Amino acid sequence: MLMSNQEAARSGRLPAVASIAAIALTFVVPWSTENPAIYSLVDQMLIAVTAAFSVFIMLRMNLMTFAVPTFMAIGAYTSALLGLRHGVTDVLILGACSFLVPMLFALPLGALVLRLTGVYFVLVTFVLTEITQLVLFETPGLTGGSNGLVGMPAVTLFGFELGDNRGVLLITIGLALAGALITSAVTLGLRQHFAAIEENELLAQSLGLVVWHYKSFGFAVAAGVAGLAGFALANMLLTAHPTSFSPLSSVNYIAYVIIGGKANMLGPIVGAILLVWAGDAFAFRGEYSQLLFGSLIVLVVLVARDGVLGTLQRVLRSFTSSGASRSRHTASTISTSTVTESRP
Repeated sequence: MLMSNQEAARSGRLPAVASIAAIALTFVVPWSTENPAIYSLVDQMLIAVTAAFSVFIMLRMNLMTFAVPTFMAIGAYTSALLGLRHGVTDVLILGACSFLVPMLFALPLGALVLRLTGVYFVLVTFVLTEITQLVLFETPGLTGGSNGLVGMPAVTLFGFELGDNRGVLLITIGLALAGALITSAVTLGLRQHFAAIEENELLAQSLGLVVWHYKSFGFAVAAGVAGLAGFALANMLLTAHPTSFSPLSSVNYIAYVIIGGKANMLGPIVGAILLVWAGDAFAFRGEYSQLLFGSLIVLVVLVARDGVLGTLQRVLRSFTSSGASRSRHTASTISTSTVTESRP
């Protein structure tokens, strides 16, 4: 049993390390090109990846959430209000606040919504996002209403202004890397607890696991990671606007995880990169763009039910096992032939 636990931990640790390394490698992009189109595409991909990590954490507890845009909005408006009304531009302070404020907001909220499971939890989180967008529109004194909060000052790091395209991308990469580190720390550190909750919550509770504590903590951390994505989005657009956090956008964040694969952290990265790239490529097809994008999602779901990454892993395992069986068969044949030839 100990060996199996070590193998399971290793199998979860390797994708997490690979995910962090993949995001860290994008630091090369700002220094290898000055193409603003590439900057914009990588920005969108990394924001999508960070938001998808929030969904991934919740799926570790067998909870499908549509509340990601809510916490993204809290993170975005927190950073915008601090910059516009209080003159805070330090990216470390803004990043910490965009993580902590949604996290603190999620703690009392979790006391209400985490009592629900299944379709009821999904419905409540979707309605929550609807209410959030309505509040953003109807409170112009705080959020700017339908105009949003525009004219955000350029953020700084150790006194250096990061307001150009390269600086914006560097901030997005840093926030995505922070989101990946937090996600890996939580999902690996609480791997066994989350696995027990995902497998059978009632059984885990009957065996003494305080399910409520772990679900509340996971929900709060997922909210904080979504807040980082919201800060990155507001910093890229230089505005925090209600339409950036529509309830339907939550469908995209869930799709990134389902399409890429929800077995480990690499899945959200693969799904986000694939679908953001496809959306950008199909955008030039005019009125057929949504049809092509939807067809791609349907095709992937039908062909790769475990997600793109899960299907690739299954295919590789089948090739490996078939190769090993052929090797054993060949070795057995050679051994039999040798024994036969050695007989007088």
